[in-house]
Amino acid sequence: MSKNFRTVLFDLDGTVADSGAGILNCVRYAFDKMELEAPDEAVLKQFLGPPLMYSFTELCGMSEEQAWKAFDFYRERYCGMDCCVTENSLFDGIYEVLEQLNGAGKRIALATTKPENTADRIVEYFGIKKFFTAVCGAANDGSRGVKSEVIRDALERCGEIDPKQVLMIGDRFYDIDGAKAVGAYSAGVLYGGGSRKELEKAGADYLVSQPSEIVKIVLK
Repeated sequence: MSKNFRTVLFDLDGTVADSGAGILNCVRYAFDKMELEAPDEAVLKQFLGPPLMYSFTELCGMSEEQAWKAFDFYRERYCGMDCCVTENSLFDGIYEVLEQLNGAGKRIALATTKPENTADRIVEYFGIKKFFTAVCGAANDGSRGVKSEVIRDALERCGEIDPKQVLMIGDRFYDIDGAKAVGAYSAGVLYGGGSRKELEKAGADYLVSQPSEIVKIVLK
């Protein structure tokens, strides 16, 4: 399948940035502050990608009240200690991908369920904000926490009215499901937190093993 996409949306964690260490350390911190035993490594790794509230409730069986408390403790370390940038790094080649797509005149936006102000800090810190038409994430009041809602917001802010001109790139099935919900195409990256099996099951239109392959898909 070959398409010359007009608008390209990127997930943040596991797609643009390798934030695994910081995320898992903050989850452990939240459990410690709540005086609860942290999940084993297999469960912890499933926190990479999905919205935090989903992970705390669905993966760990917390009530909504407990999950919000854990969420606040998580953010206490993640934002208060600058872990969002100090325990984070860009994937090799991502900067060059964004540079090439931007140079080719593509509209690029970040679409993440991470809080938007945090996502903005990260892309600013790594010097890549200049490539994005919009940096879109969850609102501070907890709304816009579903991937499809973030994608719709990104398309509106990019002025994109045709979802068939859009490629959503992410590493977990939430990214693929979100793209499907709005009628966009999707690419699953295999270098992030998701597996080939997960992304194929979700129905990703493309699979890429390294960032440079994104350029080949978008500029075909």
